[in-house]
Amino acid sequence: MTPLQLDTPVQYVKGVGPRRAEQLAELGIRSVEDLLLYFPRRFDLRRQAQAIDSLLGDEPAATVAGIVGECQYKPVGRAPFFACTLDDGTAVIVLRWFHGGYLRDQIKPGLVLAAAGRVTSYRETLQLINPRFQIIQDPAQTRLDEDELVPVYPATATLSSGVIGNLVKRVLPEAGRLVREWFDPAHLRARELMDRPSAIAAMHRPEDRQAWERARRRLAYDELLLMQLGLAQQRQRVVSRPAYPLPVTEEIDRRIRARFPFVLTGAQDRAIAEIAADLGRNRPTNRLLQGDVGSGKTVVALYAALAAVANRKQAAIMAPTEILARQHHAKIEQYLSDSRVRVALLVGGQRPGERGELVERLGRGEIDIVVGTHALLSEQVKFRQLALVVVDEQHKFGVEQRGGFRAKGRAPHCLVMTATPIPRTLALTVFGDLDVSVIDALPPGRGKTETRVLAAGPKPPVCVYVRRRLGAGRRA
Repeated sequence: MTPLQLDTPVQYVKGVGPRRAEQLAELGIRSVEDLLLYFPRRFDLRRQAQAIDSLLGDEPAATVAGIVGECQYKPVGRAPFFACTLDDGTAVIVLRWFHGGYLRDQIKPGLVLAAAGRVTSYRETLQLINPRFQIIQDPAQTRLDEDELVPVYPATATLSSGVIGNLVKRVLPEAGRLVREWFDPAHLRARELMDRPSAIAAMHRPEDRQAWERARRRLAYDELLLMQLGLAQQRQRVVSRPAYPLPVTEEIDRRIRARFPFVLTGAQDRAIAEIAADLGRNRPTNRLLQGDVGSGKTVVALYAALAAVANRKQAAIMAPTEILARQHHAKIEQYLSDSRVRVALLVGGQRPGERGELVERLGRGEIDIVVGTHALLSEQVKFRQLALVVVDEQHKFGVEQRGGFRAKGRAPHCLVMTATPIPRTLALTVFGDLDVSVIDALPPGRGKTETRVLAAGPKPPVCVYVRRRLGAGRRA
C-alpha cells in the first residue's frame, strides 16, 4: 500500500471511502493535510469509567461505558424520550434523553458508548437522564480506565465529531513523517517555539492545557509569518511597477490651498506632507489615511487629487455607497466651482446613455477627477492617464478592489481613507501593504460627534430626536 502523503486525497485514508469523502469535503477536508489541520473547537474531559455494579443510584456525577443494547423511542406524551440500555459486563444502566428523537440515527444496538451525568434510580433500575455521551469508534485503542481529554470537532448532521476524531487519530501518527519543520532548532529555541509536527499533534491530542497553548502559539506564529510574507511579496510586485511621478511644487501647493476657504490644521498639513512625498516618486504610493469623522480627510484626499490634475493626470475617488459618492462629488464641486478642473460622478444608478458618455470622456482624458462607487471597477471604465486612486472606507474595499484599478494600465498611486480608529500597530499588521498617516486633530470649532447605543425596539423616540436635531441645523 502506498504511504500517505500530505496531498493524498482523504478518500484513501482507512475508513473513509467515496461517500464519506464527500461529507468531509463539505467541511473543506479534501486531503490528508486538510485533515491534520482540521483542529478541535474544544475539549471535553471524559472521566475514568466506573463499573456499573459499583453505582448506588445517588451519585451526583459518574461516567460509565459499555455496549448499547435495546433502544426505545417514545414520540408522544407529555415528555417524549429516546432511551437505551448500556451493559458493561457488570450490570446494566438505562440512558434516557427527553425530546431525544434526534438520537435515533446516532445510537444503535451494538455500539460502544461512554456516558456521563447524574445517576438516579427509578423502580430499582439505575439510570442517567440526558447524559453527555461519546460513541467510542475504536474501543481497542481507547483507554476507558483513565481520564482523557476528548477533542470535539466542528461537525455536520451527517458527520459526527466522533467520526472525525477517529479519522484524525488514524493519520496523526504520520504527522512526524509528513509535516515539515520550517525553521532550524536555533530559531525555535530563541523564540521558545514548539516544533511544527509536535504542535499539530498537540492541537488534537494535548497532554494538558499548557501543551495545547504552546501548540496554538506555534501555529499562530506560522500563520502570521505567512501573512506577512504574502503581503511583502504583494507589495514588492506593486512597487516594482512604474507610476506617474506627481511632484508638488511650491506653486502647485499654493494654488491647491487657495481652493479651500479655510486654513488646514497641523494634522492635515502633516498628512499632506507625507502624501506629497510619496506622490513625487515614480513608484506607486500605498497609504492609509486614518482620522475621525469630521477631521478633514476628504480635504486631504482632494489635495492629492488636485496634485495629480496639476501634473495633467487623472484621479478617481471611490466611495462604498452612492449616497457617500454623491456627497463627495457635491463637496468637491463646491471647492472647485470656478476652476477649470473637470469633475464627474459615476454611479450604478445612472442612465445608460449618460454613463456611456462619461466612460468615453474618461477614456479620452476629458475628465480630471471622477467620483463614484464600485461602478468605477467595471471593465468598461478606461482611463487615459489614471495617476491616483482614493478609496473611502478601507474595510469595505480591500486589496482585490485596489488591484482592479492597477489593472487599468500603469500602476496608480493609492490612498485609502478610514474613520475607524484602528491603532497604528494593528493597522500595519492588517493592512501590511500600506503606510499610515493619521489626522489626530479636528478643525477649530468642529463640534464633537456624539455616539449612542440604543436597545432594539420601538424607533419613534430615535426618529423624534434625529428630526429635532436636523431642525436645529445639526446632522445625524
